[in-house]
Amino acid sequence: MNGTIHNEGTFLNKIAQNLGRAPITEGISVPVWKHAPQKEVLKHATQNDLVEELQEQSKRVHTQFHLTDSKQVVQCLKQVIEELGNGPLIIPKDDRFSDYGLADTLKEKGVHIWDHQAGQKNIEKAESANIGITFSEMTLAESATVVLFSSKDHGRSISFLPSCHVSIIPKSTIVPRMTQAAAAIRSKVTRGELVPSCINFITGPSNSADIEMDLVVGVHGPIQAVYIVVEDK
Repeated sequence: MNGTIHNEGTFLNKIAQNLGRAPITEGISVPVWKHAPQKEVLKHATQNDLVEELQEQSKRVHTQFHLTDSKQVVQCLKQVIEELGNGPLIIPKDDRFSDYGLADTLKEKGVHIWDHQAGQKNIEKAESANIGITFSEMTLAESATVVLFSSKDHGRSISFLPSCHVSIIPKSTIVPRMTQAAAAIRSKVTRGELVPSCINFITGPSNSADIEMDLVVGVHGPIQAVYIVVEDK
């Protein structure tokens, strides 16, 4: 759905007037910077290097880390669910759960699959769920941050309201940092792909040290976070 910009010219002309210059209406290009340090971080890292970096950073953001493969991912997820206290569970409507062979295990544990036609019921299920499980679209190794795309089949409540959040991370989707994630999203826009209006960057469980610099984990979101990296190539 495309929006409509109203009074754009008037707004921009007013800014130009207050800046004491003529409005610029054409010839605008993205600046080319002499230095780009943001592209140098982990520039030569292999995918295995990125996994190691992600594992190290996960410790710093109070997040459990597991590395597995397609043959062991079912058992790994089952173990994680049991350690977190089992269900109820909530997941998005995502074919990858079937592709990875996880659907039957989740069904056994008692899972609610997000259904956009159910409306408010989805929110209620998320509020009462012990664990929300998602697939990370991209994961930033430098900060141990998972990137989630919201959609009608993937409500953001899945990763916000349950007591625990488990994110399944295909190894091939791990990137060095925000720089590469932003470039990938921009590339989607350039190609004309539909990009979600809500993209969440989540780094472990919520943290706050607002009061007397005393760190408290899980203040306004999941108390526990778990990353499961799956060797997919």
